[in-house]
Amino acid sequence: MTFQIQAVTVYGKQPGQVRTVPFHTGTLNIVTGDSRRGKSALLTIIDYCLASSDYPVKAGKVRKYVGAYAITLAKPGQQLFVARRAPDPGNAVSTVLCVLSQASGTPPPPLEELTFATPLDTAKDILSDFCGIDRTIKVPAVARAQTIAPSIRHALYFCFQAQNEVANPDLLFHSQGEEWRPNTIRGVIPYFLGAVDPEQAALRNRLRLLRRDLSDLEAKLAQARDLGPASGQARALLTEAVEAGLVPHRDSEPTAEEVLGLLRFALEGSIRPEPEFRPDNGDDPLAAAIGRRAQLRRAVGQSRARIADLKRAVEENDDFAGEAREQRRRLASLGLMRLSPDTSQAAQCPVCESPIASANTTVATIMHDLERLDGDLQVIGSDTPALQRQMALEEEQLQQLRAALARSQDEINEISAGLRALQREPDQAQRAAHVRGRISLYLDTTAQHVSAPQVEDRRDALQRQIAELEELLSDDTQGDRLTSHLSLISQNIRTKATSLELDHSDAPIRLDVNRLTVVADTADGPVRLADMGSAENHLGYHVATLLSLHEWFSEHRGPVPRLLILDQPSQVYFPPDYTGEPTPQGTDLSHLLNVYRTISDTVQALDGALQVIVVEHADLADPLFRNHVVERWRYSNNQALVPPEWITEMSNDEDD
Repeated sequence: MTFQIQAVTVYGKQPGQVRTVPFHTGTLNIVTGDSRRGKSALLTIIDYCLASSDYPVKAGKVRKYVGAYAITLAKPGQQLFVARRAPDPGNAVSTVLCVLSQASGTPPPPLEELTFATPLDTAKDILSDFCGIDRTIKVPAVARAQTIAPSIRHALYFCFQAQNEVANPDLLFHSQGEEWRPNTIRGVIPYFLGAVDPEQAALRNRLRLLRRDLSDLEAKLAQARDLGPASGQARALLTEAVEAGLVPHRDSEPTAEEVLGLLRFALEGSIRPEPEFRPDNGDDPLAAAIGRRAQLRRAVGQSRARIADLKRAVEENDDFAGEAREQRRRLASLGLMRLSPDTSQAAQCPVCESPIASANTTVATIMHDLERLDGDLQVIGSDTPALQRQMALEEEQLQQLRAALARSQDEINEISAGLRALQREPDQAQRAAHVRGRISLYLDTTAQHVSAPQVEDRRDALQRQIAELEELLSDDTQGDRLTSHLSLISQNIRTKATSLELDHSDAPIRLDVNRLTVVADTADGPVRLADMGSAENHLGYHVATLLSLHEWFSEHRGPVPRLLILDQPSQVYFPPDYTGEPTPQGTDLSHLLNVYRTISDTVQALDGALQVIVVEHADLADPLFRNHVVERWRYSNNQALVPPEWITEMSNDEDD
């Protein structure tokens, strides 16, 4: 089982200042009070102590007068105390926590007895374990090439509803409006709902790693081929060596081995007496290289055109074959009228088998058409594989042309760089020395590549393992399980929406985890939460959805804290400038009490498996509300999260 909140503790900046707010587990807790009394800080303090990567406590009295925060987490037979200092001046966040395992019922220790030495990541792992999260599970991130290890931070998406979220038509889950959070929520929902099978998740993660290894290996092999002999760079250096008079001009194209040999000769030989070699025909080596690249580009374009033509031919064959098969089925159904086996002339009735002479010509025509269609289908059936083989050959040739095009560009770049360098060298000996230096660097690099451990081509083995895992995962039913779970949860959402008398509750309601919203499927089409009118609907569907999710978590042992915190759900019934009086009246009061009745009924039905904490401006006289109030922080009774005696100067800071 996972945990609930036993208490929230704040430590003042002066010695001996400790304030603890206790909560009842397994029931509804209401903290009511005036503005600027620290109510909203409760959610951010709990968030901060549950390994938040930032400091969510808002500026105000709490930040100004509190030096450390703590929460006491409880589950049957176990208790965990987590404390965290406020950031030091100049720091964005405190990166170490104090995490203590305690006997049940142990009060928070004094601040001087706490040792803050647990790194943030370690604390997050401890809290995830205490929550019951399997940290060996990895789930794929949505729209990102990586995986997510679910943690306590991900579980909190379903536990918090801040003041700007609880009735927000565009945001259903906590932190949904932050960058990358929507895709993260989509990625972890299947795990927390129990749709992820641990063995299947391990296999999927293994498959992802194998695919990454295959991609890395192919990149290394491609790099090895590029550094091999006769690359574009090597041929360009040979052209420079000819231009500098280090090697004689050759009419024939040298092989890969000959290129390296000529480069070594240029490095070791003497400079030729000619000041500079120029081919008799006056060809420019750069222009020749550019011309070769143009030819390669034309060849690439032609290859692409041929592939496109082959694809169209295959598609036309498939279309014609489909139509021909449909035509053959229609004609074959008329083949019930058949020729007499004795006369081969008159057609026979399929019922009484009596001859029907008038149908003779029709039947013969039908049989002829069937034979023609069979022949066409046979020809097409033999053509299509041949077209596909030819298309595969063309694609392979296109890949070779692209590689040659890349080498040609390297050659052009090298020739251009060499020519620019030669133009800066006035003396032939200096130009030759410059070219020799470039050749030496290239040969040294090539030698290091050759002497380095060769990249083993394991592509076949990796591809075989990938195919085996894909076969094992072909029957994975995670998607079906998630759909089934969401269907059942959606039914509960609709039941609660009906009890809350929300608009569209008479239509099927579904939780859409792709759009992260609630949708009503009406006769006029789907209506998303953002399109539903009135803040009361927005609040109601938030409450109905979160309660239904926690019912599912409780009944199916989901590794999510048995905790739901709502910040001021009554805001939709109060004017923006509400100061505490008067309380809602009439219909508004009835609807607000209905919200609390739905929360209370859900908590009671779960029999201690869910704790709900609500912070409110309202203070209703109805027993349904009054009996669950655990704290009243009002100016009239001089109560607040930060005790008045801690405040040593006047401040107009706000906390909620």
